[in-house]
Amino acid sequence: MTTDAGDTPLTVDELAARAGVSVRTVRFYGSRGLLPPPVIGPRRVGHYGPDHVARLALIEELQQQGMTLAAIERYLRQLPPDLTPHDLAIHRAVVASWAPDAVDTVSRRELERRAGRSLAAEDLERLTAMNVITESAEDTFRVDSGLLRLGVQLLDVPLSHEAILAARKVLIEHSRAAAHELSQVFRGEVAERDARDVKSLSAHMHPLVVQALLTTFQRSLREELGGWVTRPEPAGPGSVTD
Repeated sequence: MTTDAGDTPLTVDELAARAGVSVRTVRFYGSRGLLPPPVIGPRRVGHYGPDHVARLALIEELQQQGMTLAAIERYLRQLPPDLTPHDLAIHRAVVASWAPDAVDTVSRRELERRAGRSLAAEDLERLTAMNVITESAEDTFRVDSGLLRLGVQLLDVPLSHEAILAARKVLIEHSRAAAHELSQVFRGEVAERDARDVKSLSAHMHPLVVQALLTTFQRSLREELGGWVTRPEPAGPGSVTD
């Protein structure tokens, strides 16, 4: 495992803080082969990178879904060995989609522990605006556990607050439209089934549909962003063209 040149290596303490777990947990996962070994740097200090962060987040998500350690080991063994941190994030998003909505009331200290970092007043304001948290009392917050990690990651994205909220609105509107149209497609398939069959089909289709949507969206967004580079700039007034 190597870290990209543009990524700042993390010590085991920094990795644990970023993931919101203990150093002991990180080392335990490493001893079981759930995390790849760190890169050994000067003075024999282990350095961790984005793939460790993403894999640790996936492991924690699998645990929250009630999977045993043995089941998590089997799940991770089935993954391709060359997955990028982005690929691992997609897998985590699919796993998170299995869970029902979870809203907890936590203290400021517990919120920061789950976030894996300290949160300034500005951070709390942005998380509130994204509907990730709601202050219910002084230094007490209602937190959407399914959105917290995503919201924390967005705190470091170099986008304006307005742009993030506009993107959220677009995603919500289009995801609801896609969910409605997909439900219409599947409705005819389950019309003749009893309630147990419908529930079973829904449980199987949910993660598959989410993964399909994520993969399709990922490719479409890559094509759109790639077009920014290849698309020529519009000619300005007075410019000369061949």
